[in-house]
Amino acid sequence: MKSKGIVLIVAAVVIALVYFSAYIVDETEQVVVTQFGRVVGEPKQDSGLYFMIPFIQYPNRFPKNLQEWDGDPGQIPTLDKTYIWVDTFARWKIVDPVKFFQTVNNTISAQGRLDDIIDPAVRNLITENRLIEAVRQTNRSMDTFEHGVEDAKDQKSFQITIGREEITKRILKQAQPKLSKFGIEVVDVKIKRINYVEQVRNSVYGRMIAERRQIAEKFRSEGQGEARKILGDKEKELKQITSEAYRKAQTIKGKADAESTELYAEAYGIDPDFYSFIKTLEIYGEALGKDSSLVISTDSEFFKYLKGYAP
Repeated sequence: MKSKGIVLIVAAVVIALVYFSAYIVDETEQVVVTQFGRVVGEPKQDSGLYFMIPFIQYPNRFPKNLQEWDGDPGQIPTLDKTYIWVDTFARWKIVDPVKFFQTVNNTISAQGRLDDIIDPAVRNLITENRLIEAVRQTNRSMDTFEHGVEDAKDQKSFQITIGREEITKRILKQAQPKLSKFGIEVVDVKIKRINYVEQVRNSVYGRMIAERRQIAEKFRSEGQGEARKILGDKEKELKQITSEAYRKAQTIKGKADAESTELYAEAYGIDPDFYSFIKTLEIYGEALGKDSSLVISTDSEFFKYLKGYAP
């Protein structure tokens, strides 16, 4: 019975030793084993089950996958003396866990090192180049400019020589050698956002509004000119149609008057006295109304038909 208890105790001790000596390395991490603060053996970078001396050795775990660095936005002057806010980010990883452990020891300290190295590199590259270099990537035609509004000189000022992508590559190239001694590799650096400072922003917005108004006024004046041209053509065509219609109407009327005069002449030429009598009666009807009073001489030519037919 006593021997059975001893066996159980020994088994428990063995199980405890195995439990505390074994450790698992995940796919997303790497382990550096230390003994009394000193690194022993090679870093464990492959996933699996590993063993160590319990209570003496300790596994220090570090991430193996990509890590994020997000820089604080800062106010930086460009080569053309324009102050802008620049916000950058980077992706980095631990490539030498032993160096990393011996220098920065943890990811929080590593973030501070990245701040101290990447931020100055960003400032240097932005300061050394014009604003357009940090904004544009190619020399394609500017979509925001209208033909005929900006001159060729203005267009040339928007031509880049290196571009935004090259700037980020140079930031990476400048920062990487300083981070290698910490066992860190910067995989990529990108500019997340660029914006003018508030004072410059208001000025830029004012210039944009003025340019848009200039373009709108240009289109408006062209439209008014085109409208006047259309109205002028319409008035011209209308006058041509009216004058042609008037000419034709007068021609037809003249022919009709000539034919009617000819018919009247032929009709009244048969009996001139009868024509004279009819015309005089028409004049009587027009000149004398119901309440009209007329005083004329009996010798008047106008009175001759009244005198001849008076009762």
